[in-house]
Amino acid sequence: MKRKKGLLLATLAVVLLLSACSGGNGGGNASESADSGGASSPAESGKKTKVVLLVPGNLGDKSFFDAANRGMDLLKEQLGAETKVIEMGTDKTKWEPTVNDIASQDWDFILSGGADITEVFNAAAEAYPDKKFIDYDTENPEVPDNVYAMSYATNEVSFLAGAVAALTTKSSMPQANPDNVIGFLGGMDIPGINTFLVGYIEGAKYVDPDVKVAVSYAGSFSDPAKGKELSLVEYNSGVDVIFNVAGGTGLGVFDAAKEKKQYAIGVDSDQAMLMKDSDSEKANLIVTSAIKKIDTAILGAVKKGQEGTLPYGTLERMGFEQDGVGLADNEIYKSVFPADLQAKIEDIKKKLAAKEITVTDASAMETSKVEEIRNSVKP
Repeated sequence: MKRKKGLLLATLAVVLLLSACSGGNGGGNASESADSGGASSPAESGKKTKVVLLVPGNLGDKSFFDAANRGMDLLKEQLGAETKVIEMGTDKTKWEPTVNDIASQDWDFILSGGADITEVFNAAAEAYPDKKFIDYDTENPEVPDNVYAMSYATNEVSFLAGAVAALTTKSSMPQANPDNVIGFLGGMDIPGINTFLVGYIEGAKYVDPDVKVAVSYAGSFSDPAKGKELSLVEYNSGVDVIFNVAGGTGLGVFDAAKEKKQYAIGVDSDQAMLMKDSDSEKANLIVTSAIKKIDTAILGAVKKGQEGTLPYGTLERMGFEQDGVGLADNEIYKSVFPADLQAKIEDIKKKLAAKEITVTDASAMETSKVEEIRNSVKP
């Protein structure tokens, strides 16, 4: 009897042990919930990382938004992530409910970027403190604890763009004229755009202290027709190269450049290469582009997020040192922009990297000071 009783107890112990190891009927779900609550990253737990990009506008700008979309492609290709891209359109009243709806869903990382979306994005992050958010482009230094934010040294890369523009207008390039006036088209008169502008002006004046800069703002990042209209006004006034910092509106700059046979400089993406196959005539008038490397920045941020090393609650600046910005030196740049001028740009690049040149950061500059700078170079 004692032997049977002992055997029964031993059998019961084994059953209980196996039940504990398997999690039983309810224990397994509790364990998974704890793991998904932050004990391990998706990569560590073997799950496919889920990433969603919220576009505060529409794709197809061949610039800012398309650069972020390429970043999502990199996440799929290099990290095997499950991704989704949602175009929220230009009706800002729809952004907040969309962001909150996505935040309530099962995404490991929620991405968006741009000055217009930051306030809504941060509010959603504060409402969903257990979720992870990545703001891939903002100048707002106030960052919630569950948000990782990035900004870019646009003042420095715009300095290079200004140097290219000033060298172009003084050159013997076929479409250059003797007027010594360059142009700038901004989407809106806001700090993020004026950071580009001030860097552009300083770069141009570094090359030629007497250069003049015609400045226009479209009041929109999604109106190519307005972009073309304002660009034609600049070209007709004597400008022979325009720096486009206007998102989708900036596509109108290239339309005007093609119509007037004048030069342009792109922004955010290598816009000449994006247009080379669809419109080579237009592409060959884009001397270079001031690039924010948004695609690789997104890839790097999510990778760090997977590894558990992403510094949430901070705004990190991506400059030349972090390979966050750069000037497009593609085949068109090398064929259109004379070799001696390329050498001058390389020299300026080295000085910027070595901190021998200091470029003003206008992100927090008073409006009156920006106006003073604009007026100082007004044609």
